[in-house]
Amino acid sequence: MSNLANPARTSALTNTSWFGTAPALPTYEPLRENTTADVVIVGGGIAGLTTAYLLSKEGRQVLLLEDGELASGETGRTTAHLSNALDDRYTTLENLFGKEGARLAAESHTAAIAQIESIVAEEKIDCDFTRLNGYLFLPKGGTTKELTEERDAAHRAGLTEVAYLPSAGLVGFETGECLHWPGQGQFHILKYLAGLAAAITKRGGRICTNTHVSEVYGGTEARVVTADGVEARASKGLVIATNTPFNDRVVMHTKQAPYRTYVVGARVPKGSVAQALYWDTADPYHYIRVQEVAAGPRGGQTDYDLLIVGGEDHKTGQEDHPEARLDCLEEWVRERFAMVKDVEYRWSGQVMEPQDGLAYAGRNPLDSDNVYIITGDSGHGMTHGTLGPMIITDLIQGRPNPWAELYDPGRITIKRESAQEFIKENVNVALEYTDLLTGGDVKSADEIPAGAGAVLRRGLTKVAVYKDDKGATHECSAICPHLGCVVHWNNLEKSWDCPCHGSRFTALGELLSGPANSNLPAV
Repeated sequence: MSNLANPARTSALTNTSWFGTAPALPTYEPLRENTTADVVIVGGGIAGLTTAYLLSKEGRQVLLLEDGELASGETGRTTAHLSNALDDRYTTLENLFGKEGARLAAESHTAAIAQIESIVAEEKIDCDFTRLNGYLFLPKGGTTKELTEERDAAHRAGLTEVAYLPSAGLVGFETGECLHWPGQGQFHILKYLAGLAAAITKRGGRICTNTHVSEVYGGTEARVVTADGVEARASKGLVIATNTPFNDRVVMHTKQAPYRTYVVGARVPKGSVAQALYWDTADPYHYIRVQEVAAGPRGGQTDYDLLIVGGEDHKTGQEDHPEARLDCLEEWVRERFAMVKDVEYRWSGQVMEPQDGLAYAGRNPLDSDNVYIITGDSGHGMTHGTLGPMIITDLIQGRPNPWAELYDPGRITIKRESAQEFIKENVNVALEYTDLLTGGDVKSADEIPAGAGAVLRRGLTKVAVYKDDKGATHECSAICPHLGCVVHWNNLEKSWDCPCHGSRFTALGELLSGPANSNLPAV
């Protein structure tokens, strides 16, 4: 039995264009009784649902558990690019993983797009899937050499159709010199997930929403226990597909870092910007696509497009004015797209950046017996959230997979660049612990404006204080229950964000996303 989910219940307060332009996803009953399955999957985003779908096609009994609603985490906050033009560039990947590693990375993301296309066709999912071209262009100050070197590296990785162009020559956006990447894709993520969920349940798979998993145990008797004490046993394995793994307390969180990323969705006249994927080589880079919007009352005809542009990334919990990031992004858009009318959507999301540029999918390194994880999407959540389940399905089924070693969560990349990134990110985390010794953001709650939050020092500890719109204050501990960092206030999303490993909590201290797996403690 399913009902319609509340689209506003997601990991952040801002609304995305996906929730604004699609019917609500179904919601399912919580898990209320002890049960067993072949495979238990935790996480109701693209990675979890794709894993459940692929394994159900193999004849496995699957049980998917989601602590909120489907797509209520980071999947619902994507821009839904389907691309094999990887963010860390093939020049970098070739240096870190060799020519064969770069080739496998290109092959895997290409296969993920094809897998999505195949699922859409087989399950007849109406999700606006389309193949289209991609264009990598230069920011101000960029050089032709950046493009030609990346083209040559892409060719060595097997993407021989990537070509240098003096200009894309497209309607609505002058790219200047660029690289042309054929065979990319895009879709409407919520419509796609609705189709996946229907296909899973049609094959006998079970989905339980509003079910928080509090304990994970590997081994031959692999099982999870929910916050209500209900147990689900898995004879073939557990898959943790929660953007960042909450079952691994330390190791994986030294190998990747959380970043907030920002998106604006601006109304433009229909057809005024050519449908394509666009990315620049800036750091942080910008990413662009067009979403058609159905008018509804006029027979489903589209009468305008949404220009969706993202960028302005920064470490989670380490930006005092996130609203300014959106303002900068909107300014960037208006400077380049004169046809922009109203900005209808402004939102943020979170990506996990691995130290060596490639995500993780496979056996959990500290509990490798029957426990699998998918994490570290590095800005390619849609394709990695598909190829990760392809890898894990093969592992559970006892088949070899050509990409399993490349994406192995236990891998160690011994290269100067990855070592430097590891040191940089973990020194950054260590410095955040000095907040334990400093004073608060303000001296008293009287200084906090209505609708905002701040951290106060109280004796030997720190308190997170939120003042609601009526002026009432709400307090909880400011110490993240994951590894003890001091959380910071995010005024855009009205949340408490951990600057160390990216855990996030509502203004009242309720858990939004891990790696923490409990609320901020009461004072």
